[in-house]
Amino acid sequence: MSSHSELLRREWMRFRRPGRLIAMAAAALIVVALGLLSAFSNQASCDGPCPARPTGPDGSLVDDHSYFLHRDLGRSGSITVRMTSMTGTITYPPPNHDRIVPGLVPWAKAGIIIKDGVRQGSSYAALMLTGSHGVRMQDDYRHDIAGNAGGVTPGSPRWLRLTRTGDTITGYESLDGARWTRVGGTHLSGLPRTVQVGLFATSPGDLTLRRVGLGGATEEVRFTQASGVFDHVGLKGTDSARGWKGSAVGEMNHTDWEKYHKASGAVVKGGTITVTGTGDIGPGNAESGARPLEGGLGGLSLALLVVFVVAARYAVPDRGDESPVTRRVLAAKAVVVGTVTFLTGLLALGIVIPVGAAVLRGNGIPVIAVSAFTEVRVVVGTAAVLALAAVLDLALACLLKRAWLAILVAVLVIAVPYAVTSLPLLPDGLSQWLLRVTPAAGFATQQTVVAYAQVTAHYAPSAGYFPLPWWAGVAVLGADVAIVLGLCLRGLRASDERAGAAAIARVPTASPGGRRSARRSGPARG
Repeated sequence: MSSHSELLRREWMRFRRPGRLIAMAAAALIVVALGLLSAFSNQASCDGPCPARPTGPDGSLVDDHSYFLHRDLGRSGSITVRMTSMTGTITYPPPNHDRIVPGLVPWAKAGIIIKDGVRQGSSYAALMLTGSHGVRMQDDYRHDIAGNAGGVTPGSPRWLRLTRTGDTITGYESLDGARWTRVGGTHLSGLPRTVQVGLFATSPGDLTLRRVGLGGATEEVRFTQASGVFDHVGLKGTDSARGWKGSAVGEMNHTDWEKYHKASGAVVKGGTITVTGTGDIGPGNAESGARPLEGGLGGLSLALLVVFVVAARYAVPDRGDESPVTRRVLAAKAVVVGTVTFLTGLLALGIVIPVGAAVLRGNGIPVIAVSAFTEVRVVVGTAAVLALAAVLDLALACLLKRAWLAILVAVLVIAVPYAVTSLPLLPDGLSQWLLRVTPAAGFATQQTVVAYAQVTAHYAPSAGYFPLPWWAGVAVLGADVAIVLGLCLRGLRASDERAGAAAIARVPTASPGGRRSARRSGPARG
């Protein structure tokens, strides 16, 4: 057996004391128990069976609410409109629920759309004016292409056109209806021979932030509506004898505002059409009520405390252990504590994430769908981050020579930033800064929620959005581990050199009388 293997075996025998093994098992149990407790305690409450959340063509959760005035469209054809006005309203929540002000939220939408029916989640391509982002072409909920900026007024109308050729949809815009500019195109595979084409309007809730804690924020959403006014409507490839049909895609006209003030719908008067709607067409996210996969990892902070205590106390030699901590010994300790922590985290996360997601779905709570690669990345990556955090704590104990001091520092730079940024406690800017520069940045590997430019959301750590991509967060943590380990190894090397110098100094030297204390070099001379 090689010396390296023998050293690892010896360090593993030192680690596998009942107290340490029980502590690591307790850390895993904390993660699993708190995660499953959170999943079981979440229950959907609906009047009758809860409706299923709509899913898009790729199977992911989506938002799909709008008012749609439509006709049949065959394999080829087009719709051309002139848009002369876009207006909206914003309703304040209680106690100001009767306060209604005019205005458009930035991602209010009104325009033309080609859609595979009126069911929620069906494939589509749309060309629209927005509240603050100009002309956009969007398709299948996730894809967004920017056109020209600016809004629309009766004195400065905007022309929009969508064409269909088989499964290819192309969008154009114009300022005068004569010179057209291509905005974008998309291929919607699997479109049926007959789809629906027409005009739509929708408006997502107005997201506002209410200050809490030490400067943190919680979200409040205000009801909004948007209306688009169109004329010069030109259709090709449609059956004009069938006329227009209005449909609410998703639930609509159930709020007090819509019941007693202005219902969503369409009004056709002469050659002018006004369409009014509320909601959104886009990707689903955490703000829309779906739970992210990592939502059940609330026990990680407590598990980290247990791991820190184990790693720091393991780094410090036991009482009566006279063997020095050399660089090779420290490396062996890091391998042992990192491996044990990784396997412990892998077991706990491999249980709580899939089981917790299954429990939530069984309770009627939608869970944001992710790819198999992303789920593996969350489980394996978060276990690796726990292992790196344990090695960092071990190196701190070696560097500081005190287990309790190493635990305190590790808690302050890893556990505390991770815990406090997951709550709406600190200002968003401070939370993002902490998750960029501290070792807690590594926990970005657990993020599955995606930030979309075309979706209004509270993109903050307290809502599950880390400021760094997962690989960059792991790189920050890895760099911190390398720095602290390097300092510790350098200190051990200097210690070894001092010990060697001391040993040399203890070698017996010649006495003033010419005799040596250790051995005689020859007969003494008188």
